[in-house]
Amino acid sequence: MFYQAYFRFVDSELDRVVDLPDRETMTSGEWNVFVGTTGERLAGKQLWRTGRKVLYRNFKPREGGEVDLVYRDGEVLVFGEVKTRTRGEFGEPARAVDREKQRLVIRGANAWLRELNFPDLLFRFDVIEVLLLPGTIPQIRINEGAFTTPQVGLGM
Repeated sequence: MFYQAYFRFVDSELDRVVDLPDRETMTSGEWNVFVGTTGERLAGKQLWRTGRKVLYRNFKPREGGEVDLVYRDGEVLVFGEVKTRTRGEFGEPARAVDREKQRLVIRGANAWLRELNFPDLLFRFDVIEVLLLPGTIPQIRINEGAFTTPQVGLGM
């Protein structure tokens, strides 16, 4: 009973109007960290809400690379990159996932799979867009299979 009420409370953040702090009271770095961590937290909640299971957040292996969210979508292992925006003037957040960012995510995925001894499983790369527009509820879109590895494999 307690857990149901707790998860209902935690999950309700996705249904509330966005109330951002005053940007002028923060440095640029503080603002970026706030927006990024808020977006990642909300993305994780949306994944949970839609039946996906988050396995790890902010995976940064020693050999380089980074993955915002590692999660399961049924039998598929997913490496997710979260992009959050607080204004619509820069276009879709997914457009910020350029080739260099893809390389970092692929490198992180390669390290994750190496730790598992390269199991025989399906995996993909998603980009999760989070829009935090003042006065609206968070808008979250999961772009499944947003990018792939080069044909030669994961060796980027």
